[in-house]
Amino acid sequence: MLFTGFHMPNKKSKTKKLVVLALFLTLSACFATGCTSTDTGEIRDASGISTGRIGVMTGSIGEIYAEEKYPDATMQMYDSLMDSVLALSAGQVDYVITAYTNALTYKKSNGDLTYLPERLTDEETAIAIGKDNTRLLESINAVLTQFKEDGTLDDIITRWVKEDDSPYEQVDIPAVKGGEELKVAISTGREPMVFVQDNNYVGLDCELIERIAYELGMSVTYSDMSFSALIPALTSGRADCVISNMTATEERAKQVNFSHAYFSNPQVVMIRNPDYVSSKPWYESIKDSFIGNFITENRWILLAQGLLTTVIVSVLSATLGTVLGFGVCMLHMNKNSALSGIARVYIEIIRGIPVLVLLMLLFYVVLAGINIDPVLVAVITFSLNFSAYVSELMRTSIGSVDKGQVEAATATGFAKWQRFTLIVFPQAARIALPVFRGELISMVKMTSVVGYIAIMDLTKASDIIRARTFDAAFPLIVTAILYFIISTLLVSSLSRLEKNIDPKKRKREVKLDA
Repeated sequence: MLFTGFHMPNKKSKTKKLVVLALFLTLSACFATGCTSTDTGEIRDASGISTGRIGVMTGSIGEIYAEEKYPDATMQMYDSLMDSVLALSAGQVDYVITAYTNALTYKKSNGDLTYLPERLTDEETAIAIGKDNTRLLESINAVLTQFKEDGTLDDIITRWVKEDDSPYEQVDIPAVKGGEELKVAISTGREPMVFVQDNNYVGLDCELIERIAYELGMSVTYSDMSFSALIPALTSGRADCVISNMTATEERAKQVNFSHAYFSNPQVVMIRNPDYVSSKPWYESIKDSFIGNFITENRWILLAQGLLTTVIVSVLSATLGTVLGFGVCMLHMNKNSALSGIARVYIEIIRGIPVLVLLMLLFYVVLAGINIDPVLVAVITFSLNFSAYVSELMRTSIGSVDKGQVEAATATGFAKWQRFTLIVFPQAARIALPVFRGELISMVKMTSVVGYIAIMDLTKASDIIRARTFDAAFPLIVTAILYFIISTLLVSSLSRLEKNIDPKKRKREVKLDA
């Protein structure tokens, strides 16, 4: 955050910074909404793709195809297809290779984008199932065969894949209540195959798997995660199957089994529409963006739910991490070399592993065999990460306290615990608190990666909205504002605590207010 860790000596300074931030974000929204790419009309076909800039989603067929067919091109990979499309719209890439259904949706929703009529591949989409779950594979294949024969599959495809601008035709889907759970891993933002509408998972893939589950007497539970995490989720036992417009490639088939194909979804090339001209005034664009991002389908509820999850993960991680960090600090300062060595190794390992890697290691490897809520895994991860930094911060602060005071307390008869709680710890806390405040804010911001393990936090909610509206400005700006508010509240609370435990700061605050 822009103002992370700053000290607000009075209300005027705090208000001034809030006004500056609001003005900055408002101008950013106006600029992002009212401006369009200046690169128009230059690319009308795929003649320059072999040496151009190609945007692809990590782990997708588009990435595989581009690597094989266009080795001299500059390939830019994105964690989500939505990000690659936004990059195309902004002129950061010249082409995007994606599935036909995705291109169809993006063209409908964005007049500045289009796709070329040539089909690059003829790929078959299938459901991925774990290698050791042959019983489920056979059951799903049997239902798919039945759906193909009785016309159910064709009916589902016809109602969801629309080449014109007609709306989707949703119908009531029968569901089993209280049946065996079918854990399904999905990656939203792949409309019309799987996406979020009215705060529910819908699309061709969702309807198909729900109808299959009904035939099998099972109930569906979804886990929404990044596309690159789908196969790891399946192989680690976090999911029973994956359905998310996934092509059955030879490489993937080495790790998982695939059902019969249920849809042919070729790859196509997307480009910016050379004939597109936006005539809408910037203020109307802002109004439409606000309504589309937050009012339509009650999308503000997604942000509210994501905000709650972010706060829960942050508060629990900060609390547990601080307690654990204090324990590790005491262990590190122990005179027993073995105990001290264990603490040092723990600190070095945790600090040396990026928090995202640690998160995925715990979720997909260490705790893979345990049926544990992803939110709890996130809390454990960030508590471990935070504790390593807190322990070193406490150890340094305790070491900064004048030893003469401790010796004087010993001479006057203070017990060991009295010396620590009454003399050492209060002074160490005053030294540590300013740095602790910065570490806490950093930890809160790092929680934005929890979406990788199927948690809908604030950032993930923003991604879901952007995947429906293709608006990079408003969802991200609102997310930035919410993170800023969280950070500001934490800074304000800790600054007040710092003032209360430090007499010198309390006197300085009184003089400034006067």
